[in-house]
Amino acid sequence: MADTPTQRALGDNAARQLANATKTTPTLATISPRWLTHLLQWIPVEAGIYRLNQVKDPENVQVRCAKRDESELPTTFVDYEDQPREYFLNAVSTILDVHTRVSDLYSSPHDQIKEQLRLTIETIKEKQEAELINNPDYGLLASVHPDQVITPLSGAPTPDDLDELLTKVWKEPAFFLTHPLGIAAFGRECTRRGVPPPTVSLFGAQFLTWRGIPLIPSDKVPVADGKTKFLLLRVGEKRQGVVGLYQPGLPGEQSPGLSVRFMGINRNAIASYLVSLYCSLAVQTHDALALLDEVEIGKFHDYPDTYK
Repeated sequence: MADTPTQRALGDNAARQLANATKTTPTLATISPRWLTHLLQWIPVEAGIYRLNQVKDPENVQVRCAKRDESELPTTFVDYEDQPREYFLNAVSTILDVHTRVSDLYSSPHDQIKEQLRLTIETIKEKQEAELINNPDYGLLASVHPDQVITPLSGAPTPDDLDELLTKVWKEPAFFLTHPLGIAAFGRECTRRGVPPPTVSLFGAQFLTWRGIPLIPSDKVPVADGKTKFLLLRVGEKRQGVVGLYQPGLPGEQSPGLSVRFMGINRNAIASYLVSLYCSLAVQTHDALALLDEVEIGKFHDYPDTYK
């Protein structure tokens, strides 16, 4: 009896050699929403200098209800600080190198130079947010007045702690800012007390709120030894709040304060691009910013520092 011939067909591995794979653009795990930069008002700064003029001894500005005799009206004047603080824009920069052979031969379907610039710019913007929070000269944490710093009542962040923050920034507070682990710890405390916080939709995302004020997460808020910080901000120049500063009209401007400039091609066929972002931050008045410090986020976790 004749053997039955074995049925054979083209296998998957061989067939894939004729197929076109769908290729994504490169993903970068360090990209975050950067809500802080979206929520700040940004002020264009001429010549890279922002001078914050303030009233000296505001309690000395005297007025009172006058009696019918106008000769009893008080006299007063408003004095200014003799040496107001000046903020200078900080540069976050890098030089991107791309071999021309790579960009010439391997730019389909995705342009290599475009993708290299996109990922570099995203990284610079992440560094920008970190500096806005942690810079030792102008960052939010360095700008909190000592009278505006409080510590939690029981270690973990509670509704009582956030209420006390609101007493420090009671004039039109805009948002709380903390690490995502801080928001999780606050949510646990609220649930434990039976007062789950409501949510609000901003930029198409959902945020927890307290007293109607959203809790904004940022992984740039430092975490160390199982503790983090909560900030409360009032924002906007008209509200005498926190404002971001940037340099307008830069050569090669891609977005406010961000420029990309082609630096040429060297003898090794390396094309270089200078990517720079100029920014700073100013707190108009002391009561525009408050800090809840040394907040415990979990007794059984040891989180490393998140800001490098």
